[in-house]
Amino acid sequence: MRRSKEVGKRQSKPSSPSRPSRPDPSPPRSRKSTLSSSASAVDNLEVVSEQQDPFTTRSELFDEPRSFPYSVKQQCWEKAEKVKGRDPDRWRRDPLGNIVFKKLVGCPGCLCHDFDHIVPYSKGGKSSLENCQVLQATVNRSKGNRTELSRAELIRRSSYCRVSGRDMDFVELSAYGNVRREQESGGCRIQ
Repeated sequence: MRRSKEVGKRQSKPSSPSRPSRPDPSPPRSRKSTLSSSASAVDNLEVVSEQQDPFTTRSELFDEPRSFPYSVKQQCWEKAEKVKGRDPDRWRRDPLGNIVFKKLVGCPGCLCHDFDHIVPYSKGGKSSLENCQVLQATVNRSKGNRTELSRAELIRRSSYCRVSGRDMDFVELSAYGNVRREQESGGCRIQ
């Protein structure tokens, strides 16, 4: 067994085996230097006038809420295209043809949707019914605040999933506990 050349010197070990100790890169500061640096920071603060409130949020400046009110969301859902043979209170199509389910809002799946600002809020778009559309959540997130994307580009960004009627029944059954079909407008109903 060979001994180290430095027999008399003791090697330092970290105090905790899971965390190696790291030397502090900054030089030690005295209490006096800490006080003087904070005092100079206070001297450099800008004085806020009475007219300018430092707690004013962006939505207060625009005087318009960023998210859509509940009533606008309901009307926006109503103006979206219906899915043939399905309950329109539960299923709709977005402008790109993607099928979306009403209870799946804001999640990243292919049946999930968001209420999208057609003209982005950051570019002056209002949170009104005229500026609202139901859009698959994946498309809405990839769209961001861009308005120059073509319909073909948005379709390419869609989260494609092929959903059969049976799949839709399972989703509806798990969310609502039953399956409802679109009300027939005419014809006979066999019971």
